[in-house]
Amino acid sequence: MMSSLARAAALAIGLASLLAGAAIAGGYERVRIPHDDYQLDGVMYRPDGPGPFPAIVAMHGCGGLWRDADRLSTRHSDWGERLVAAGFIVLMPDSYGSRGLGSQCGVKEVTIRASRERVGDAMAARRWLQERPDVQRDAISLLGWSGGGSTILAAIRTDRRPADRRPDFSRAVAFYPGCRTQSESRSFEARLPTLILMGDADDWTPPAPCDFLAKAARARGEAVQLVLYPGAVHDFDHPRLDRREKEGIAFTPSGTGKVTVGTDPAAREDAIRRVKEFLMGK
Repeated sequence: MMSSLARAAALAIGLASLLAGAAIAGGYERVRIPHDDYQLDGVMYRPDGPGPFPAIVAMHGCGGLWRDADRLSTRHSDWGERLVAAGFIVLMPDSYGSRGLGSQCGVKEVTIRASRERVGDAMAARRWLQERPDVQRDAISLLGWSGGGSTILAAIRTDRRPADRRPDFSRAVAFYPGCRTQSESRSFEARLPTLILMGDADDWTPPAPCDFLAKAARARGEAVQLVLYPGAVHDFDHPRLDRREKEGIAFTPSGTGKVTVGTDPAAREDAIRRVKEFLMGK
């Protein structure tokens, strides 16, 4: 007969195993990142093995990180699985859910700004990763979509260089960011190699300001590359999003609150290849 102490120990081990399995459900683990006076929630994808691994801080767009309470949005889970398979630790901070907010796409008076609070979130994520023994401290890149892409452009400025004397981010990728603010800033200078990917038919974040920003950066000798995909629109890298009109957007070039979104298979395939090669330094 098993003693009551042994039975309790076996129950505790079984419960711990169950909780560990739940924590990594879907291939990711939920994590909490210390940030100022609160905890920043996020999810992390991690390759098998001891590491150390290169890492990516991936910033979601205005729609947030989650599809529902227990399921990542399809884009984030797709990229997380692809990048972890390529050998990266992928950390996705939840800038909105951590603060009790839902989608901000239709909010005009945003309180969590791409160029301020969300840059702070990215920096906190970098510091958290650099404290882990399984992370290459000098090989942490940035990646972001739409509003998260705008955060990337703000974070790579030379005047936003980290002051903590730790290794800086190494590279940056921005999917269809809003470039107008940075392109109009006389003090914008990129300190990191940066890849911007967008469709030339994007009517949510038009490519013209990004084209101006990239050309001006290259003229100064900065490593900023823009790739424009013919006919592609916002969200072109989504795994399966039928092309459609989306309404209720707070800021649109047309002023109607309507934009076009949808997957472009050819652009998506090329972007997947480019992102992996770029982040691996090829």
